[in-house]
Amino acid sequence: MTAPRSEARNWAIVGGGLLGLVLAHRLSLAGHRVTVFEAEGQTGGLAGTWSLDGIVWDKHYHVTLLSDAFTRQILHELELASETVWVETRTGYYADERVSSLSNAIDYLHLPGLNWIDKIRLGCTIVGGSQVRDWKRLKTIPVADYLTRWSGRRTFERLWRPLLQAKLGESYRECSAAFIWATIQRLYAARRTGLKKEMFGYVKGGYARILERFEERLRKQEVRFELGAPVTSVVRVGEQFEVCANGRSDTFDRVAVTLAPAQAARICTGLPAAELDGLRGFPYQGIICASLLCERPLDGYYLTYLTEEDLPFTTIIEMSALVGCEPFAGKMLVYLPRYLAPDDPMFEMSDEQIRELFLPKLERIYPGFKRGDVSCFQVSRESHVFPIPRLNYSEKLPPMKTGQSGLHIVNSAHIVNGTLNVNETVHLAERTAAALISSDGLESASTETEQ
Repeated sequence: MTAPRSEARNWAIVGGGLLGLVLAHRLSLAGHRVTVFEAEGQTGGLAGTWSLDGIVWDKHYHVTLLSDAFTRQILHELELASETVWVETRTGYYADERVSSLSNAIDYLHLPGLNWIDKIRLGCTIVGGSQVRDWKRLKTIPVADYLTRWSGRRTFERLWRPLLQAKLGESYRECSAAFIWATIQRLYAARRTGLKKEMFGYVKGGYARILERFEERLRKQEVRFELGAPVTSVVRVGEQFEVCANGRSDTFDRVAVTLAPAQAARICTGLPAAELDGLRGFPYQGIICASLLCERPLDGYYLTYLTEEDLPFTTIIEMSALVGCEPFAGKMLVYLPRYLAPDDPMFEMSDEQIRELFLPKLERIYPGFKRGDVSCFQVSRESHVFPIPRLNYSEKLPPMKTGQSGLHIVNSAHIVNGTLNVNETVHLAERTAAALISSDGLESASTETEQ
């Protein structure tokens, strides 16, 4: 997985998420000296962990699919493959005031609110999308037009539009059909290898275990960590760069910034004006994600899709349906995410305000659930999580190779034909690291997966 060695350099990686960690791993194995700067007191980024009433688990929901080859390779290198547990999960669907199963082909035949023709067209949309190989022709087609053409107006309005709005808000109108193609491709990748069940995997101990092992490995490779060190500037000085964090500056030959475009623009102010404008104006979605510890399960579905527009959260993830209740001292862990624009007023709401907004709706969905069942309610807020996959997205990317030679910016915006998940992030890191090490440039390093 490591490209041929190039001249040894002193590298700074800004951002200690999985993208930054994989870059550090590959660069150090190639003989470079690497320092990782992370604003938080721990590594992980969006895959980071926290404590819920003394129970350490992931801040956000993550799973591994059998087809996630890049994630599984990293787990193998960290000697954690044997600690990965694979579970057959079930999927739910909330519509018309009830939760229905959506776990197999038979369940699709009983979807509420759609007639037989609608259901046949829906099935053709999904199966047909899984067979498409040339994703590039889809980047010019609005996703709403594509789904309406294939599934019909009623299915789009009752199913697809609410799901798109849940993920993208009104920005779905700018989104290309390549977005839904990428979603279908990932979920059906395992089925193309002959597996017909929906199998999700997790490492015992969650990402706390993965990150602990990864950091141990990197320290053995003499990677240096600066944790709790938010970088405030990256400034070119002669042929090198000064990276300033916590009021102290260090000098490096090369820098890779893994922050979101707007965040990168705030610290890389010496870039040409046109580049800075492009970074600042690149549209992103954020997330508010509530983690709940509950005394009893909800419905036993790992994932429940929501199509009613008056709900304040966009999906229900019952993590305990995947990992059981043992990691949570016998309780159930539930995630309630809401995707929204970085400037949405909800980011200013307190945990208690969000709790009072979320829990009454959860009681409506599950009549047996009572807010008194919740022993812990904590909210994670991330203003820049993934880019809006606009029409002709791949032609609007901010460059990885910047106007300052030796300064590179790489982030989730460069996942051009996939969805934001750990596997795509690791894949992007692998491609980028290979380009950096070989000194062949970064023009083709964006993740354009051959499906």
